[in-house]
Order: sequence, then structure tokens, then C-alpha cells
Amino acid sequence: MSYQVLARKYRPKSFETLVGQEHVVRALSHALDQQRLHHAYLFTGTRGVGKTTLSRILAKAFNCETGITSQPCGVCGACMAIDAGRFVDYIEMDAASNRGVDEMASLLEQAVYAPSNARFKVYMIDEVHMLTNHAFNSMLKTLEEPPEHVKFILATTDPQKIPVTVLSRCLQFNLKQMPPGHIVSHLENILGQEQIECDVPALRLLAQGAHGSMRDALSLTDQAIAYAAGRVTLEAVQSMLGSLDQSYLIRLLDALALQDGKSLLDVADEMAARSLSYKAALQDLGTLLHLIAVAQMVPAALADDLPERADVLRLSTLFGKEEIQLFYQIVVHGRNELGLAPDEYAGFSMTLLRMLAFRPTEGGEMQSTGGSGGMPSARPLPSKPTSAPLAVTPVNAVRISAAAPAAAMPQPAHPQREAVAPTTAPTVAPITTPISAASVAAGVAPARAAISPAMAALAAARAGSNKALGSAKATRNVLPAAPVTPIVAPVAAATPVAQPVRVPTPQVVAPIAANREVQFEPAGMDDMPPPWDDEAMFASAPAAVIAVPAKIIQLPATVAAPAAQASVDAFSAIEPVPETDAARIEPLISEAAVISASPFVAIPVSELNWDGHWPNLAASLPVRAVAQQLAQQSELVKCEINGNAVVFHLRVPLPTLLSSGSVDKLMLALSERFTRDVRIETQIGAVEQTANAQAVTERAARQVNAEKSIRGDSFVQTLMREFGATIATGSIKPI
Repeated sequence: MSYQVLARKYRPKSFETLVGQEHVVRALSHALDQQRLHHAYLFTGTRGVGKTTLSRILAKAFNCETGITSQPCGVCGACMAIDAGRFVDYIEMDAASNRGVDEMASLLEQAVYAPSNARFKVYMIDEVHMLTNHAFNSMLKTLEEPPEHVKFILATTDPQKIPVTVLSRCLQFNLKQMPPGHIVSHLENILGQEQIECDVPALRLLAQGAHGSMRDALSLTDQAIAYAAGRVTLEAVQSMLGSLDQSYLIRLLDALALQDGKSLLDVADEMAARSLSYKAALQDLGTLLHLIAVAQMVPAALADDLPERADVLRLSTLFGKEEIQLFYQIVVHGRNELGLAPDEYAGFSMTLLRMLAFRPTEGGEMQSTGGSGGMPSARPLPSKPTSAPLAVTPVNAVRISAAAPAAAMPQPAHPQREAVAPTTAPTVAPITTPISAASVAAGVAPARAAISPAMAALAAARAGSNKALGSAKATRNVLPAAPVTPIVAPVAAATPVAQPVRVPTPQVVAPIAANREVQFEPAGMDDMPPPWDDEAMFASAPAAVIAVPAKIIQLPATVAAPAAQASVDAFSAIEPVPETDAARIEPLISEAAVISASPFVAIPVSELNWDGHWPNLAASLPVRAVAQQLAQQSELVKCEINGNAVVFHLRVPLPTLLSSGSVDKLMLALSERFTRDVRIETQIGAVEQTANAQAVTERAARQVNAEKSIRGDSFVQTLMREFGATIATGSIKPI
């Protein structure tokens, strides 16, 4: 008798002997015991998980001579015939080779006949996703309402390719991949029945190589038995599968714990001499690091029968938890980048050297260790220094500061300012003293202009926000104390000023605390205030020279001479100056956009009962595409009556408008409009009085009216007056 492979010899013949699919067995057993039988079943799952085996067991449960049961006897004629593959009413069809509509039609024709010697006629269609769309459509009606004596069992490895119309007519069961533990125990049972000695680690290696498929595991076991000539040992299985000995990986981690780079490369050279797969080595190294992480975090989850359990527990004490996590990431990325390396040896050795070079520090930053003979460890990053944020006026204000020379500079009245700059914004007070050129030239901060109560409340709220912000943030960059350079805006004194004077952009130097260590650090976005808060945005900036944009300041007609140059506080500033005539200029600009076209002079044509207004007529004609552009872009030169015909003389700006039969289409539209024969004579030239020009003029006029309406609105004016709001250019659209 010929040899029968283990996968066929030990195929399960009942639900009790089926391994790893308890959820499916439970559902089918309950349905059979309660006689709740469906007419179509769909088994999905990867190869070798028991789809065909389940269909045969289910066919025996339907047709067992003892009755419909979840425990078929296996000894009656129907059960034995199904196991032997010679039962007439159990038809297994491979959809990969019978995928057309003709094969499906033949099957359905046979389905109407009653079974010969069974209770049900069972059709098992394997790899059903290979059927064509026409074949699926042909079986839909029969699959939905089959004869009472017909049961369908469908099996597939790719259920996504099955139409939803078929899925909705079946009970679907998803078969899981076999866990390695189930495979190992099943192999032990089979090898025990075959009286073949085996090593449990070898069976575990076979289970890993099967990747969840019991049939693959049995096929590998057949191969291992032949390779080892009887006894299935770990060495024989490793040699057969080309898998890596775990001792190499343990030696790698031991050398890594000792920071011994030479030993790392020696192990890599030994693996190269034995032609071991570096990709498989990185995969196994990742698995070993995972086991070490489990031993560190959840020791109870580590399997007791793990062959390398002792080494895993020992290595878990040699590395920190952060190191194992970092090594795991390096190994995973190194495996993905192995194909990009110059060769596999270079990619594998570079991954090992990367693990040797980097270690996580206590603070979480990366630290370079260098290994033996490497670079010294990197110093931890210094702590963030403290600095005083600047208090800066809003963007629409001009800051002008002045101070006496350093030698003559008086001591500050408030000693605490010498150490830390103030973190709150200056208090807003309504002062109505006008700005003079003398005060600007002398660098003296004039009295602040009066502001509205709404702006005062807003400034007070910003001051409170800045105070909270300043107390929560540490100071950043600190420089040694330096004298504050006076900055004076060069404005001529005692000179009548008839036009607005643009003050050059000044620079403001914040007072810096003395005797501080100079430390710098890149600024981070996490410390920045929201962009809409101008006060906090500028107050949180590091101590530095800040250039404030210049504004056009309207000075009074008579400017007094400077009285004296006085020292002022570096944080005093000129409050926002009322806006210039920009609000009055913007409407003029919008009005200038209106196209100035000379008024159209229409000459009525009494014969046509037409007012002679060509732009209005061209805009109302029912033409499209190029003909429409010809009508709207052309200008009427004259219209004359020539017998029974009407001749329109048109001036056209571009020759391309006369293509594609546009002239004929326009003549047809005009003929229908006036119910007379119309001819069109064209000439090329510049045009003015066109329908398009009229539409542009009307649009511009509507835009101007819309802008005037918005600017004249009382609510908008209140926002502009009380809060300094402005209208965004181009945001106004006419309705």
C-alpha cells in the first residue's frame, strides 16, 4: 500500500477531533442539535485551517444514517463513503477550474433532482471567489431559494472578492489561524501515534514555520521525518528550515550588554560563514527582544516551557526597559531597510552598531555611548534658562525710547527692574495731550491719546492675560547688562508741517539683568502664545532688539521747539495714533475701478420695432459657446434694411470669434428674434460699446455700492472707532 501523507491520514473526521476552530464547531453543533439547518454555508480562512474538513464533517452530519446529528457515527455507509470521497450526493467542485457560467448552469440543472440514496444533496464549491460575475449571477436565485433537499457549502480564502449578493444569502464562518500551542500538541499526538521520537523545541520551530496552517505544519513534519531519518530533533529542523540558532542571538545581546563591538562583529562574521539569513536573524532578534520586554513588564506572561526562558530572564536584568524598547525599534527598522543596504552583511552589521551607539538617558533623550573605544557619552542638555519677556505695544503703535549716556545714567528708582523686566503691560490711561515734534525729537514720551472705554477694557484684559502668562513662563535668554542706547526719531523742530511725516522705524532695547550666565536655546513653538494676541505674542519674545514698524503720524501745523532732552523709561510708548485718511482713500480706489465708458447712443429701428440697443439685445440672445461670445464681444456699427433682409454690420475684436460657424448661429438667433432674414457682415477692429463691457461696468458699480454700504453701516463704524477694526481688502462681495 502506498504511503499516505500525514495531512490526509490524520484529517479530522468529527467535530471533536477538529483543532483550533472551537467557535465554528460550537455554532454548527448547536444548529444541528436544534435542527435549525440553513441552506448555504460559507467558510473563509487562510490555507490549511480546515475549510474542506469542516464541509465533509457537516455533510456527514446531514446524511448520517442515525439521523441529523452533530456527532455522526462515522461507521455507517454514508459516513464512510464521504470519508473515502465516493459519496454520490456529496459533490466537491473546484471553482478555479470550473469558473464559467456554463459549468454553473450544469450544476444547477442537476440540483433540481432528488438525491439518490441520501437525505440531502450537498454541493461543496471550493475557492468560490474564482467564479466569474456571470456565474455568480446565474446561481443567485437558486442560492436564495434552493430545493429542500439541496445544501450549499462555499469555501474561499478571499471573501472580499465574493459579491455581497452572495454573502447575504449564506451563513458566514471565519476560520482562525492555528495558534502555535495547538499545532505543537497536535503534532505530538500524531508523532506519538506514528511512534516517532521528537523534541518539543523542534515541534515549536515547525509550528512557527507553518504560520498558522495545520496542513503546512503536517507537511513540514513529513519533511522533517524524512530529513532526520526517523527522530525529529531541533538541530535537524533548524538545518532543514535554515533557521537561526538562538545561541547566536543570545551572544549578540551579551556583547551588547558588555559594549563589546568586536564581539558583535565576530558573531556577524560567523553567521556569514554559515550563510545564514540576516533577514531571518533580525526577525528572530525582534522576537527575542519582545520576550525580554515581556519578562521585564509582565513576568507571569512568559511561558514556562520556553526553551530559552533562562536566558531571557537573565538578559532582562542586564538591560533597562527603555533600552529594550529602543533596540526593538532599531531591529524593526533595520529589517525594513535591509533591502536598501549595499549588501545584507552591511545592513545587519550597521543595525548592530546602531544598537551599540545609542542608549536612552534618564531624561528620555538619546545618548551616544560609543562602545569600546568610541566617543564619550554626550552631556545632557542644559536646563532652560530664565529670561524676562518684553512688554511691547500693539502693532499700530510707535515705540520711541531714549536714555542718557551710560556714564550719566541715573540709578533706577525701582531696583527690582534691574534684575527682571516687568511682565505686565503698561496701564492704559486716557490722556489727551497732542503729539509734538519737540517731544518726538527729544525722545520724551508724550501724553497718551484718549482711547475709548471698550479699548480700555480690552487692554486691561490683555494686561491680566500677560500677567498670568509672565508668571507661568520662565525667562529665556539672558545677556550681561549693557547701557541702553538712546534712540531719537529725527524730526525737524519748530517747522510747520503740512503733510503727514513718516517716522523711521526705531529699535527698542529692553533692559537686561546683569551678572547672568549667557545661555542660548532654540525657541520652540510650544511656548508661543496665540497669534491673535499681539500683546502676549510680543511679551513672550526673548530679550532682544525689536524693530517696531513705522506709522504715518499726523503732526500739528505748529511744532514747538524741544524744551530739553530727558531720560525716559525704556518701556514707555506712544499709544495708537488715530488712523490717517486711508478710510477715505479706499472708496476712491474702488470707484476708480469702474470702467469709464462713454454712454451708448441707441438708434431705434422702426422697421424691426427695436430700440437699437445692441448690448441689451446681444445679452438676451439664446446662443451658447463661441456664438455667445461673438454676440457679447462685438460692437454694432450700423443696422440697415436691404429689401426683405436686415443687415447687421458688426465690429469684432478677434478673428477667432468668427470660427466654428458662430456667425451662422448668430444669424439664426437674430432671424428668430425679428422673424425676418438677417445677414451679418463683420470687420476686425477695436470695440467699446459691447454687452461684455456693459456687464463689467455694472458689476464694478455694484461692487462700489456694496463697499459704500458696508463702510456706512453704523455697526461697522462702531467696530472701527471703538476697537480699531479694519475692513479686509477684497472681502466685500455684492449680492
